[in-house]
Amino acid sequence: MAHPSAPPLLALRGVFKRFGAVQALADVELEIHAGEVIALVGDNGAGKSTLIKVISGVEPADEGVLEWEGRPVHVGRPHDAQHLGIATVYQDLALCDNLDVVGNLFLGREISKVGVLDEVEMERRTLGLLNKLSIRIPDVRRPVASLSGGQRQTVAISRALLGEPQLLLLDEPTASLGIEQTAQVLDLVDRLRDRGHGVLLISHNLGDVKAVADCVAVLRLGRNNGFFDVTTTSQEQIVSSITGASDNAVTRRRAPEGEL
Repeated sequence: MAHPSAPPLLALRGVFKRFGAVQALADVELEIHAGEVIALVGDNGAGKSTLIKVISGVEPADEGVLEWEGRPVHVGRPHDAQHLGIATVYQDLALCDNLDVVGNLFLGREISKVGVLDEVEMERRTLGLLNKLSIRIPDVRRPVASLSGGQRQTVAISRALLGEPQLLLLDEPTASLGIEQTAQVLDLVDRLRDRGHGVLLISHNLGDVKAVADCVAVLRLGRNNGFFDVTTTSQEQIVSSITGASDNAVTRRRAPEGEL
C-alpha cells in the first residue's frame, strides 16, 4: 500500500464539470497514491464515467485543479494524460477481434525494421510483458475473438501497460465475467499494485471492491459522499453511502492531525 507521507500520484481538488444545465461533477476531491487501488463507486448517474473522462482528458474539468505528483497540471486532451503516465481501459476494451494478441497490443504503435513490420520483436515484447505480469495466454498468435472474457480483459490492460504508465483507470473490468475470469482480472490488479502502479477501479460489484481495493471513494449525484478504508468498513456502510441513506458519511480519508 502507498506510503502515507508520499505525495499522491494524482490529486483532484474541487473539480467541477457541467454539460449545459446539467451539473455532472461538483467540488469533487480525490487522491490516488502509487501502489494503491482506489475503488470509485456510485449509482448510475453518480458521475463516475464523467470523472474518468476528466482524468483521462476526454472531457476537461470546467473548474478545479488536477495535481500530478504534487504539482498542478493541465489535462485538456487524452495525449496530456498519456504524457503524464495515465492510461485508461474502457469497458468496451476496444480490441480488434480479427487481430491476434500481438497485433492488438501494438495496434497504432507497430515496430518496423527497414519499412517492414518486425513481427519477431513485437512478439518478443508481448511475451515479455505477459510473463512479467504473470498473464497466461497459451498462444499470442490466436485472434482475440477466440479468447475468454477474462483473457480479453487482461490483453486490454496489458496494451495499456505498454506505455509504462504510473496510473491505470479501469472502467468496470469485471463486468459480464464469470467467477474464474473475474478472479484472473482481480489477481492482475493485485499484481499491478505490487509493482507500484496506482489503480482507479470503477466497479458496481462490492465483492470485487472488498477483495482488491484499499479505499472506496463514493460519488453521489456528482459529489463526494464518503471515503472508506476497505478493511474497517462494512459493505452495508458503503451501500448506505451510495444510496444516500448516510449522506456525507465520511468526508475525508486522511484528515489533518487534530481534525476529525
